[in-house]
This record gives sequence, C-alpha cells and structure tokens, in this order.
Amino acid sequence: MKENNINLLFVDDEEEFLNSMSRRLSKRGFNVITVNRGEKAVTLAKSTPFDIAMIDMKMPGIGGEETLKAIKEENKYLEAVILSGNRFVGDGFAPKDSAAFLYLQKPCELDKILEALNKAYQKTLLNRKA
Repeated sequence: MKENNINLLFVDDEEEFLNSMSRRLSKRGFNVITVNRGEKAVTLAKSTPFDIAMIDMKMPGIGGEETLKAIKEENKYLEAVILSGNRFVGDGFAPKDSAAFLYLQKPCELDKILEALNKAYQKTLLNRKA
C-alpha cells in the first residue's frame, strides 16, 4: 500500500463499476484494494489494515452488512459506507442497528461518494483517538 493515502477496501460484485470507481478514487489519493465478494473481503481484512470500507449491500454469498460486521471484528476502528441499489434506502446516516457509518444509493455521483468516504475516514480517526 502507498504511504500517506487513505487505505480503502472496496467490495462490489459489479466488476465494471468496481474497476471504474477504483481508478477514479486512486487518482484522488485513495489506496484502493478491491474485491468482488464479501467472503474475500473478510479474508483480506484478517491480514491487511484498512482505514475505511465501501461495500455493496447486495452481493452473492454474504451481503454488505454481514461482510462489514465480520470486517469490523478484525478492524474495530474502521468505518464504512454501504452502497445500495434499493430505491427505499436514502442517502445519509445508517440506521442504529447497522454496522455502517453511512448509506449511499446507487447510482451515485463521484462527489457524493468522495464526501461520504472522507466523513467515514474522519470518523475512523476519531475512533482511534477514543
């Protein structure tokens, strides 16, 4: 991983979206590690520290919330943004029973994603200080 960048774990089963967003986020200073399945993300989190995660809600195998809960067992300070294609999920703070910091509805503009990721990173930093 590159030094001084925000280490982002990005999990989504839509390969084209995953690759496109990874390139765009990398150009903006994120050190992006991508995986296309929740199970792979959980395995990777056991050996790699991440600052934040962005995780698709619905994926084959384990879904986004379950993936995030398992990742947080390894990275307790990590905060995450959950991406959802569900039109009933609005943008903003996650419900109290969620492990996520924020939810974003797909499709989402890059500026909104960057804002959410930066807020999640600031929360991660606060978690580490507490």
